[in-house]
Amino acid sequence: MKMASHLKKTTFALAALLAGGAGLMMSMDGRASDAVPASVACAAQTGWDMACLRQLYAQPVAKWPRPQVPDGVTPAEMAPVSAMAPAKVSPPVVALGQRLFNDTRLSGSNAVACISCHSPAHGFADSKRVSAGHAGRLGQRNVPGLLGVGQIKSLFWDGRAATLEEQALGPLQHADEMAMDVPALPAKLAAQGDYTVQFDAAFGKGDGVTLPRILTALADYQRTLLPPVTRFDTFLEGERTALNERELLGLHLYRTKARCMTCHSGALLTDQQFHNLGLAYYGRKKYEDLGRYLVTGKDEDVGKFRTPSLRGVAQSGPWMHNGLFPLLGVLNMYNAGMARPVPQNAQQAADPKFPVTSPLLQRLKLTPDEVQALKSFLEVL
Repeated sequence: MKMASHLKKTTFALAALLAGGAGLMMSMDGRASDAVPASVACAAQTGWDMACLRQLYAQPVAKWPRPQVPDGVTPAEMAPVSAMAPAKVSPPVVALGQRLFNDTRLSGSNAVACISCHSPAHGFADSKRVSAGHAGRLGQRNVPGLLGVGQIKSLFWDGRAATLEEQALGPLQHADEMAMDVPALPAKLAAQGDYTVQFDAAFGKGDGVTLPRILTALADYQRTLLPPVTRFDTFLEGERTALNERELLGLHLYRTKARCMTCHSGALLTDQQFHNLGLAYYGRKKYEDLGRYLVTGKDEDVGKFRTPSLRGVAQSGPWMHNGLFPLLGVLNMYNAGMARPVPQNAQQAADPKFPVTSPLLQRLKLTPDEVQALKSFLEVL
């Protein structure tokens, strides 16, 4: 009798979600009652009813369970890579930009290229906590991936660049990265091989190699770096067998109980906003990073960093702005509600810069198996 009752409850929960995923559902005696939350629909006494989830996600995306997010947050719906508009760029300029991206002569030492830290094998990020640049100097932050970067509004972890052209200039002249004497770069490249010919072929004859042309070529090449099509995209486009059971459960948790779409939504799986996850290490000599504050000077921005895209996330670790954490560690931290530093004395309590962890975060109460399922889903992206 208990099993029969459970099956009836599962059937009614599924029916409610198939009808829209929220609002009211009818009880067994025909009276209206509260709809079963999407986070527990298809939940069985011994785990998850995968046949129920398969049926739920066989529907069009618009009828999937609504994202479980805090009040006031309106996430963009998930979308495949094909929904991203291709960049309107000139192929000759892009080809030039790709050549520049791979050329170590853009650095002062002739030893560091853009690709040295932005590897295609790692989602155009790096596999190190922080990367080594000029003379082996280590950077302060983990290298952001470039997949879909042409769709990003504010660049770098702290949003200090508004365009890819502006972003390209940063590493070129940074003493710890490429350490190039930027005004001397056009003449340096013009003296090498056929660069002048290629620049004029790409942009038009007359000016040869110039700094604005260098930055435009690098930027336009990066605009073409769309994420590769994955099984997740195939699933979104209608092939509902593209995800296995563990990955499907991970998708469901991502949308519901794990609350991932609070910040990671849309085709790129990012809200492009800045949030404090409690990892500023404020007041500590090692790892302290004030984040967005360094750009805006606003106290409330201490410790805030841009939400990264999750496209290619499994290839771009280690993770977070400081590269301190493995992927499973990150998920366990989110499950615990993230770090929440509290003032330890009156001085800290009165400090207007003392960072406050985002109220969007909360304990998720995912089981170890659910955390693993979520990890499996992320590995498909």
